[in-house]
Amino acid sequence: MVLVTGGTGLVGSHLLLKLTMDDNIVRALYRTADKLTHVKKVFSYYSDNYEALFEKIDWVQGDILDIPSLETAFENIAQVYHCAAFISFNPSDFKKLERINREGTANIVNMCITAGVDKLCHVSTIGTIGRTITKEKADEETEWTRQNANPYAITKQLAEMEVWRGAQEQLKMVIVNPGVILGPGFWNSGSGSFFKTASKGYSYYPPGGSGFVTVTDVVNIMIQLMNSTIHSERFILVAENLSYQEILQKITSSMGKKPPSKPLKFWQLNIGRIADKFRNLLNGSPRTITKNTIYGLKNPTTFNNSKIKQALQIEFEPLEEQVAFCSKQFISDQS
Repeated sequence: MVLVTGGTGLVGSHLLLKLTMDDNIVRALYRTADKLTHVKKVFSYYSDNYEALFEKIDWVQGDILDIPSLETAFENIAQVYHCAAFISFNPSDFKKLERINREGTANIVNMCITAGVDKLCHVSTIGTIGRTITKEKADEETEWTRQNANPYAITKQLAEMEVWRGAQEQLKMVIVNPGVILGPGFWNSGSGSFFKTASKGYSYYPPGGSGFVTVTDVVNIMIQLMNSTIHSERFILVAENLSYQEILQKITSSMGKKPPSKPLKFWQLNIGRIADKFRNLLNGSPRTITKNTIYGLKNPTTFNNSKIKQALQIEFEPLEEQVAFCSKQFISDQS
């Protein structure tokens, strides 16, 4: 049996869809019942038979910080996909980030060892890949430091250390480090915010850029890695390195909107950072612009994807197809 944590998120829900469509016996961990309807919504994007696929999943209510619920979830489990994480770039959330991302991952690793799990796949982020100071692309061996790293990346790096600890205790594991994951259904967070922004037809675009990859590529690669003999390795998952202007141009084009043409200046971003901080203090809204965010925009890193391509003999799918699909679903969901 396969266990998926974070099954109600972007990667987790798409992973569950693929696993159930391939007739795997699947168990998934969830925290609140209201999020299960979101999984059904994602399934419905791809299959008219989404209800039957959803019913194949053995759902266990629990939390990666709750050991008794994990003991139940880990019964008769052979493979574990650890997709659960808390995402925030607000420095004041660091303790919560560390508890969920590091301690929660430590619990998963410990349970894998205790239960004799065959293999663990841990979903990390390119935020734990070291930045380059030249135009050379960063790879899995580029040295990472905490300097100028956001709190989310710091805690995900700590989580990776827990997974490597498991490897030292003979746990077979792989780590994937995806870039910005393009996929439908989560329009208020992650890549979904690009589609929401593009739909408004703003004239401005942020400086900098990142590595981008489709959610279907991420899921397919994770499954291939888990079913291979590869272990004790980490892999960058990036299909293309694009500027934010370029990705917004692709999305606006697919939506029939005018592309943004004016770059945001760094002084404008700093004003936005101050306003963002006050909004957070006044009403608790999530921080979206911090000093680390602006540093990343000023110093974008490009990423080398050759390791995973060589390991699995694969090519990444074009981003345009996923962008068009996501745009179609976004427009449908707003109507």
